[in-house]
Amino acid sequence: MNEQLTHMTKQVTAGKLTRRDFMGKAAALGVSAAMASTMFADAARAADPKKGGDLKIGSIGGESTNSLDPASYASQVPALNGRQFGDTLVVVSPDGSIESRLAESVEASADAKTWNFKIRPGVEFHNGKTLTSEDVLKTMQRHSDENSKSGALGIMKEIESMKADGDVFSVTLNNPNADLPYLMADYHLIIQPDGGMDNPAAGIGTGPYKLEVDEPGVRHAFTKFENYWADDGHFDSVEIIAINDSTARTAALQSGQVHLINRVEPKVAGLLGRAPGLSVQPTTGRGHYVFIMHVDTAPFDNLELRLALKHAINREELVEKILQGYGSVGNDIPINAAYPLFDDTIPQRTFDLEKAAEHYKKSGHDGSPIVLRTSEVAFPGAVDAAQLFQQSAAAAGIPLVIEREPGDGYWSEVWNVQPFCASYWTGRPVQDQMYSTAYLSTADWNDTRWKRSEFDDMLNKAKGELDTAKRKELYSQMGRLLNEEGGLICPMFNQFIDGVSDQLAGWEPDPYDELMGGQATRKMWFA
Repeated sequence: MNEQLTHMTKQVTAGKLTRRDFMGKAAALGVSAAMASTMFADAARAADPKKGGDLKIGSIGGESTNSLDPASYASQVPALNGRQFGDTLVVVSPDGSIESRLAESVEASADAKTWNFKIRPGVEFHNGKTLTSEDVLKTMQRHSDENSKSGALGIMKEIESMKADGDVFSVTLNNPNADLPYLMADYHLIIQPDGGMDNPAAGIGTGPYKLEVDEPGVRHAFTKFENYWADDGHFDSVEIIAINDSTARTAALQSGQVHLINRVEPKVAGLLGRAPGLSVQPTTGRGHYVFIMHVDTAPFDNLELRLALKHAINREELVEKILQGYGSVGNDIPINAAYPLFDDTIPQRTFDLEKAAEHYKKSGHDGSPIVLRTSEVAFPGAVDAAQLFQQSAAAAGIPLVIEREPGDGYWSEVWNVQPFCASYWTGRPVQDQMYSTAYLSTADWNDTRWKRSEFDDMLNKAKGELDTAKRKELYSQMGRLLNEEGGLICPMFNQFIDGVSDQLAGWEPDPYDELMGGQATRKMWFA
């Protein structure tokens, strides 16, 4: 068997065996699916990427209101656009390590309060300008501005001062933070010429592909940038097509109109995976599907009502019927076992109609409709999930009413605007970044309006705590506080499910986001 497997992996490396064929042959030899997947990925990485070809992606999360300004990215298509034309200082590798990008090296002071990023020399922007530390400084200053409404604003508020000195960009923090490089990998923090101060939506960066077509809500096209500084980005061109309808997206992959799609619906994943010429790639990570309540807005400013709703949702049913098993039960915190300092002793909240009815009665709510807004773009099966929630809430006497919203404009007019809606988070590499982005009082993306000084204090203390046990305890206390009092209903953690044409090679699972952590257009190639 070992000789056969060795021969098969060599065929993969040579580009002569597809993933589907490899998995089938390995299964016939008695190799587990997990082991076979790892072997295939290792063999594919050893292959020499082929240059050329025109890649097309069908993606959910495209709206007519989308902008190329990285500060504004809130859904999949804009984030994918940023991956084409731009780079961050560092990125997080699939194994959790920090990989240098525009920062050639990263050094910290002994107390992890001051960080120096040495900027890579000889990098050119698409407009011909050479990258300098001043461009980095101005980029970070722009994202620190309240008026930018940047999704990274919560991260930037940790910075006391910044400066550019020669080829070094330096950051001094208000409090020590051993995880700062992970925060600098945030996908909003794309380095732009002069920081994008003049025209942040110009779509000019240092990435592998140069913007050619920008039709928000329709399509975005990019061509290979001849003076790109790195050796990834193997395609001649990349086209990102906004296809919010899941059926249309799946059909586009099956017909060969596109080579990659994200957000494969769990209910069709098994069937799609058996279709000729493509494979389905589920990846376990930190992503979670949620219902979010603004805790500063009636009736959700009532803790008893929030607890009633949390007990009225049947998490196991949602994992079974909505995720079809492609995920796990959540516990009203944004952290799961994928995080190294996760505390599994936090009691699991259960579906309990008696408790839900009891809390609802204590809330003193007047019985008027409680409006939950949802859309299929929120997450796959979001409308069905909301209807299941409505049914179980009704059994507890809670008058939940579902309002189905159009996909176009959902991320600008509903999410983080309306007081109760369906949403999703891809998660973040470390707890600090997840909490800083969405639960710090000053975070612009605090979509539950959770503002607790004791939570902020524990978060700031945890950032600089180098003792692992003490840091885990702080995160545990934060998780328990959020679980008990927050506005987050997190019934399930989802797997990222992508559809991939067998014409492509180089697929590598990445637990941080769909489509290989957004890096598929850089790391894959036509077989």
